[in-house]
Amino acid sequence: MLNPATLHFLTDLKANNNKPWFDANRPFYEAAKADFLNFITKVIEELGRFDPAIAEANLQPKACTFRINRDVRFSADKSPYKTNLAAWFHAGGKHTNSAGYYLHVQPGNSFVAGGLYMPEPKVLAALRQEIDYNLPAFEALLNHPDFKSHFTGLSREDALQRPPKGYGADNPAIEYLKLKSFTASHPLPDAVLTKSVLLGEVMGAFRGLQPLVQFLNGALG
Repeated sequence: MLNPATLHFLTDLKANNNKPWFDANRPFYEAAKADFLNFITKVIEELGRFDPAIAEANLQPKACTFRINRDVRFSADKSPYKTNLAAWFHAGGKHTNSAGYYLHVQPGNSFVAGGLYMPEPKVLAALRQEIDYNLPAFEALLNHPDFKSHFTGLSREDALQRPPKGYGADNPAIEYLKLKSFTASHPLPDAVLTKSVLLGEVMGAFRGLQPLVQFLNGALG
């Protein structure tokens, strides 16, 4: 579980997203960061129990977490800091173009997610081909009780309106082939974040995602 003070810091940061305030409250940020890293350590350990790639990678908590500073160079919003704490769990690190697990902590908008978001065209083509060739296996993992108990299906964000090139509208897998991302997410209520059940909630969702992550990464072989 997370310390309530971690959520209080994020809430206060949202209301005071400027460098003078952040500098004055840096000790509270450092405490929140340490609290989050402690939780991430437990997540990595538990993930390794059912994802062999994670177990073999010897992931370090700091290598999984994202910086709180925002890149504002190309953004109209010049707020210098993110108002969330987040981590990406993948054997190859944060910047690999393959599937993994994601944890996002933000008061009022916390969630766990996983899969692969907006892959480059070559990768997307490989995933579509694998789904087309192995539709029964793909649908089986989406219909597995461990997945369905946490997720309502794959996100259809930015999905194509028409079939992608090379696939007919009558293809049995067409609704999956129209996807440009292969992700699923599960919300985490604020009340759960500071309770002992948090680790179990996160790991239950990640366990449901593991076959999807394995399928996607297997397609990229």
